[in-house]
Amino acid sequence: MFGQPTSPRSRVVLASTLSAGLIFSVAACGDNKDSGSNASTGASASAIDCAPYTKFGDLKGKTVSIYTGIVTPEDTPHINSYKPFEQCTGVTVKYEGDKSFETQILVRAKAGNPPDLAIVPQPGLVKQLVATGKAVAAPADTEANVDKFWSKDWKAYGTVDGKFYAAPLGASVKSLVWYSPNAFKDAGYAVPTTLDELKALSDKMVADGKKPWCAGINSGDATGWPVTDWMEDFMLRLSGPEEYDKWVNHQIAFNSAEPTAALDAVGGYLKNDKYVNGGLGDVKSIASTTFQDAGLPILDDQCMMHRQASFYAANWPKGTKVAEDGDVFAFYLPGKDTSAKPVLGGGEFILAFSDRPEVQAFQTYLSSDTWANTKAKLSSGWVSANKGLDPNNLTSPIDQLAAKILLDPASQFRFDGSDQMPAAVGSDSFWKQATAWVTGQDTKTTLTNIENSWPK
Repeated sequence: MFGQPTSPRSRVVLASTLSAGLIFSVAACGDNKDSGSNASTGASASAIDCAPYTKFGDLKGKTVSIYTGIVTPEDTPHINSYKPFEQCTGVTVKYEGDKSFETQILVRAKAGNPPDLAIVPQPGLVKQLVATGKAVAAPADTEANVDKFWSKDWKAYGTVDGKFYAAPLGASVKSLVWYSPNAFKDAGYAVPTTLDELKALSDKMVADGKKPWCAGINSGDATGWPVTDWMEDFMLRLSGPEEYDKWVNHQIAFNSAEPTAALDAVGGYLKNDKYVNGGLGDVKSIASTTFQDAGLPILDDQCMMHRQASFYAANWPKGTKVAEDGDVFAFYLPGKDTSAKPVLGGGEFILAFSDRPEVQAFQTYLSSDTWANTKAKLSSGWVSANKGLDPNNLTSPIDQLAAKILLDPASQFRFDGSDQMPAAVGSDSFWKQATAWVTGQDTKTTLTNIENSWPK
């Protein structure tokens, strides 16, 4: 969910966010025995409170298809989160997961054979699908939910040429630093609240004979993408959201002053032999270390911090306690000061290709706080920026932390930049040049090469 269409990055990240199998149960007191095709799901209609679903009307005999790149086992919580809607309205939801979704959805749309709804993992792909002429604008009820439950930043990512099409669904927070709470406590380290404090903490760790950071960017064909996340985080923090948007949209050159400052700031961490690569090697070892393995030295006190997204929780070994009082946890990657909270992340959007009443009803349900809270109870490794989400319904501490960051009124959310750039840049030259940079290439050459690769 975090890569360009046709890129392997989305599949790599998705594979690292495996959710445990979960049993669906909603304790309530509704009574709708006409559950139709859902009688064999194990969740009886009488166990569901249908009051929130009456507004969608009687949809018995209707079918809605939904197409997505979310496949087994991650699909189970999604499918189960649809059951209350199915059982209370009588509609049947036909779920289709496909690892080739990002290429096939464009093929299907252009061929005139799209699904009713699609879960789209990038704003850029939303725009491409709208450009086919097959997508339809979101209904008024869906838009009203988005206006109520999401920030304007999130709504803008589902808006094309001034028309609103796609409501946000799930989200991930990338602006996180993983660490060992026990190691911090034993050493007397405090979680930093500004970039200056983060730098001072890194220097203190070096003085104490520790390696502050560990990192890895190897990801098969997608090697290099973690560097792009580092750079995007520092673009947000040093230049602000407006300059970040200009950079992402190529309104300023890739090798102009602001991106140069951001990558140089990243180099102050990743290309600093005193800071990296704890338990793994020297600076060049970053390129050969997989992103999945990169944070593991924290468990052996070989490094103290690892910058990676909330989805990294799935990569800790079985038995690792991920909590504020556990073996590992994460803190928000701070900004220049505490007055604002720039947040880098990813997410998904629900886009329709039909305006049939049952499709609009289901689309509206997926944009609601009712669905967000139902989904939250069913899976670990999932969170949403829906303001109606009760973080207490989330099943893991790291998901609760991500939700707290996303829902903070001071947060300034920006979608992963490389996921919005043309594929020739975002999933090609940016990754390759970032890798060359880690292994010795200078900043000027790196950014000039990326600038020259931008489609004319």
